[in-house]
Amino acid sequence: MEQLYSMLSAIMGTDGLSRLFYMLFPLFLVFELPLTIMVLLGVLRWFARRRTSVPKTSLYRPKVSCIITCYSEGMDVQTTLLSLCEQTYPGHIEMIPVVDGATVNHPTLSAVRRFNVDPLLYPRRHLRPIAKWQRGGRVSSLNAGLSHASGEIVMALDGDTSFDNNMVSAIVRNFEDPSVPAVAGSLRVRNVWGSWVTAMQALEYVLSIHMSKIGLAEWNLVNNVSGAFGAFRRSFLVKIGGWNTHTAEDLDLTLRIKSYFKRHGDLRIPFEPEAIGHTDAPATLSQFLMQRLRWDGDLFFLYVRKHNHNINPDLLGWRTFLMILVSGFFFQLVLPFIIFIYTLLALFILPGKTLLFLFALIYLLYLLITMLMFGAMLSMVSDRPRQDVTLGLLVPVFPLFMLLMRCWSAVAMLNEMFRRGHEETSMAPWWVLKRATRF
Repeated sequence: MEQLYSMLSAIMGTDGLSRLFYMLFPLFLVFELPLTIMVLLGVLRWFARRRTSVPKTSLYRPKVSCIITCYSEGMDVQTTLLSLCEQTYPGHIEMIPVVDGATVNHPTLSAVRRFNVDPLLYPRRHLRPIAKWQRGGRVSSLNAGLSHASGEIVMALDGDTSFDNNMVSAIVRNFEDPSVPAVAGSLRVRNVWGSWVTAMQALEYVLSIHMSKIGLAEWNLVNNVSGAFGAFRRSFLVKIGGWNTHTAEDLDLTLRIKSYFKRHGDLRIPFEPEAIGHTDAPATLSQFLMQRLRWDGDLFFLYVRKHNHNINPDLLGWRTFLMILVSGFFFQLVLPFIIFIYTLLALFILPGKTLLFLFALIYLLYLLITMLMFGAMLSMVSDRPRQDVTLGLLVPVFPLFMLLMRCWSAVAMLNEMFRRGHEETSMAPWWVLKRATRF
């Protein structure tokens, strides 16, 4: 490494190397600031509209089918079913828990079968369980549920996620607009203070997911309808063939819906911040890193391998196309490599004082942005400000956490590039993935 440093210093000089890194690292902020500003402007617009709008009473009460994918949740699935029974929505809710691999998954199947819906206590709530004896994966469960669903609105839910009791009402009101094919719901971390890892994810969820989607939805640029909590117009979902195989079925379906945006210019995907789901986040660092290894590797698989032919303005429209190029390709695929490579180079090449000063400068800039986002979240977005204010203790550490995540994202994509990591997912068995090796 000393030889490498000597060689580079001889070529550029120590001062030249220092100037190089002074120029390059702040450029990351220049690239990121426009997106941050767009999110903040969207949040301001949403907040102003919400404060001035007059509440409307609607008689739109379609039947809602909730497809609940179950595999190894055990008794936790009863918490999910109970939270759906206790919804304040006055219309009919059809609950379709699909137990994948029911032959060997007896605890979850037994929990579903033992759950009783009292018609007097919970009128207009209907339980339609499906025991899928051979394991086919999450996509297989979703499509099995879709084939049995009778509601106009279909929700895709995880079997270990519970919901606020106004969730269905909040989601459904968006579908009164016929130009809405899908609605994204919001997720919160349920085990916030289970460990420092879950606490950091809780802050990430409210800043990078909840708040960002509020801002992006104002410009019809929601990047993804979460697989753990999303809602769809059944007729549109059937029209495009339901869910597709492989992994990251949520982003895959979102991209397929967006491929209709150019042909049907009035389509939009709203985000409903009042529809809240609660899920348990990975509690240990190793579990968390393995989850993100799959999530971030799936991004490369979908954008580069599976949907490269669909990402064009003729299908998406120019606004959505440019947003995917910026937020999808650059921020999620390219930027992690830039940060990872230059972080390594800086650690091994820059003199100690220069390195310390440069990292301190970048940290303070990212900390300022995080504080701005957190303040905006508490004052304009949070539905639980007393709970969320305690997350402020984590704000000083959050920029370092995000640096770790971006470096790990580069590792995840390398894993996908060279090892086809998406084929190692637990979301589907190997014989299902083997039939989709064309990507």
